[in-house]
Order: sequence, then C-alpha cells, then structure tokens
Amino acid sequence: MKVLMFGWEFPPHISGGLGTACYGLTKGLASQNTEVIFVVPKAYGDEDQSAVRLVNASDVVVDSTDVDYQEFWKKITYMEIGSNLIPYVSPEKFKKYAEENRLEGTSLEETVMRAKFTFSGKYGKDLMAEVSRYALVGAGIAKKSEFDVIHAHDWLTYSAGIAAKKVTGKPLVVHMHATEFDRSGQTVNKEVYDIERKGMEEADRVITVSNFTRAIVIEKYGIDPDKIFTVHNAVEPTDKEVGGLERKVKEKVVTFLGRLTQQKGPEYFIEAAHLILQRDPNVRFVMAGSGDLMNKMIKRVAQLKIATKFHFTGFLRGAEVDKMLGLSDVFVMPSVSEPFGIVPLEAMRSNVPVVISKQSGVSEILKHALKVDYWDISGMADSIYGLLHYNSLTDMFIKYGKDEVDNLKWDNAAYKVVQVYESLFN
Repeated sequence: MKVLMFGWEFPPHISGGLGTACYGLTKGLASQNTEVIFVVPKAYGDEDQSAVRLVNASDVVVDSTDVDYQEFWKKITYMEIGSNLIPYVSPEKFKKYAEENRLEGTSLEETVMRAKFTFSGKYGKDLMAEVSRYALVGAGIAKKSEFDVIHAHDWLTYSAGIAAKKVTGKPLVVHMHATEFDRSGQTVNKEVYDIERKGMEEADRVITVSNFTRAIVIEKYGIDPDKIFTVHNAVEPTDKEVGGLERKVKEKVVTFLGRLTQQKGPEYFIEAAHLILQRDPNVRFVMAGSGDLMNKMIKRVAQLKIATKFHFTGFLRGAEVDKMLGLSDVFVMPSVSEPFGIVPLEAMRSNVPVVISKQSGVSEILKHALKVDYWDISGMADSIYGLLHYNSLTDMFIKYGKDEVDNLKWDNAAYKVVQVYESLFN
C-alpha cells in the first residue's frame, strides 16, 4: 500500500510531540510494507529518510494553468478564504473569482501563471496563510502522485488532505493528535476549530491518539463514532547509554519537560515543588521548555522564594532531552488536557519514574506510573516525594516501567493504522 501523508514537521526540526509521532509512525509503517510519501512545508535536508520519501512543499511549483489543477479549482469553495491563496491576489478578489467559477480555464491566466511558495514551517503570525497555501500545493502533489490513501496529521494539514481528496477521489484519513480544546481550554479559536471539524467531517476515517481524545471528538465536534479509531502512540527504542551522567549538584532532580502553556499545567508543577521544598530542601526542580507562560512561571517561582532550587532551561531537543532525562530522578507531566504524551514514555525508557496527570491519553496504557489529577497539588507533591524517598517504590517503577515501555512499539501502532487503511477497501 502507498500513502500520501501530510505533516507539518519532521525530526530533527520539531517543536513538540507531533513530529516525533510522525517519525515513529512512518518507520513503523515501513516495517508493514507500506510506502509513505511524506510532505512537509519546509524540509532542511538533514531529515532521516530511511523509511520515508520526504517531499518539500517549498520546492513544488504551482502552475495555475496546468490542466491537473482544474478539478481543484472547481471545488475550491470548500476552503476558508482567510488569506492569499494565490500570490498578488487579495482574499476578497480570490473569493470573487471562486464564486464566479472564474478560476477554471484560461481566465486564471489574468491573475497569476506559476508560483513557488516558500514555507517557513513555523507556527508564527502567517500560519493561516501557510496552511491555505499548503493546501494548494497539496492538491498539486496529489494530482501528480501515485498512492492509495491520503493521511493528514493534525489541523494544520487537514485542508491539504481535503484538497488532495477532492482532486483525486482517494480516501482520506485524518489523525487527531490534539484538539483545539486541549490547546486553548474552553476559549477556542473558532477558525482552527472549524478547520478541525471540517477535516474530520470530510475524512473517511479519523484516528485519535487516545480514547480521551476520541471522547472529545465525539462530544465537541459531533463526529460519527463509527468512523473514529483509537491508535495509541509509542516510543522509539534506543541503544543509547542510559544514566551514568555526571551531575554537578548533590540534590535529587525533578523535571518538567514540555511547552509552557496552559495545556501542559506548568503552574501546578511549581506549586507542587513549593510544597515539597517545605518538607525537603534537598531537591532541585527543572522546567525545560518555552512558551507563552514562561515569564509568568518565572515570576511565580520568585514570589514563592524558591528560585535557588528552580531552573529554567528553555526549549530542548534531541540529545539535550536525552541528557536532561538522564540527569533526572523523577519526571512529572501535570497536563490539564493531554491527548497522549510521549515524553513520559521517553523518561521511563531512560529509567526515570514518572508522575502523570489522569487527564492524559498515555495514562490509559501505563500501569507503572503514578497518576494524579492535575489540580491535586498535594497528591502530586506526595507522589513526587514518595519516588524521591522510598527506594523500593522507585526501583519497582523503574524496573517494570522500562519493561512496559519497551513493549510499546511503533510497529504495533503502525499495524493498527494499516488495519484502518484496509477498512477503507473492505
């Protein structure tokens, strides 16, 4: 089977778990004799392409007069006209062309002939424009490629997935790694929400990374439960040496690693740290990551007068993450709403016991992890304290946790994804 897959990032150039999951899944699919063409907005040239053929959308020339685009133009009205889909044409003028069907045939030559979009691949102020242009490029790539199934990861690529389906008639699978309710709570961005809902409505199958996320998709988006399948994420095996790193501090180290946003619950980690330090001052806390709450978190640490025991590292990637986990005694993920959560698996793989929130998808599959409600600061503090001070408890979680994670393989996740693909043709 051959899959045209749309993603927004691919290791080593990632800003979160999405790229890591895409990498693991594509490697797993390769072991299932599934060929993947993976399209990203911007490729850097140093990505691992051993299991996937990477297509750089920034290298694709869009020829608006090419006959291959005609079907796309006929159905262009499904798209949100929120930005310049074609360079040098205003959103208003483009919408007028679309409504009048003037994008068909030679009338388009009056506006633009050929274009190559240069994508930043970033999550910046021009994100919506890039999402729309990526859909345009996606339609062109689909029309010129041979494949059986379209697979789009997260809302950023749903429009590209729909465009590819419109021009080829091939079935579409959308993969929901995180919903707008996870990212923003109840104050959702309506434009993003609409894209997510449209993507899942147009899809022939929806894959969610947990039952936690599946319930949100059904309840908040009204998607038909019969076409939603849960496939839990996994973790890449490692042959790297775990532990044994020289530590410059004598205290135990407790680590938070993730984006500093409302979704990840960094404030609860700080409050739990404050409670622990009142019982045991010989602990250091590390907050590894960056995000919109960074300044607020720094101020709160200062207010609590625990700055001498608290460290902010900024964003870490690759080997830096491995090193940080190797220096940690306990890892904590206090997420308010976590569709899955791969980092606890990476921590357990590194022989680090974990405390995770019950409001996470990964809590559905882990047995050897301490689970607390994200808002239960006392429970979180007690769990961390127990893992720091009771060696028999710690040893048990390290031993059985490592075994548990080693059995969570991307090959198994990929097998379930292939079953979803095959259900489209049965």
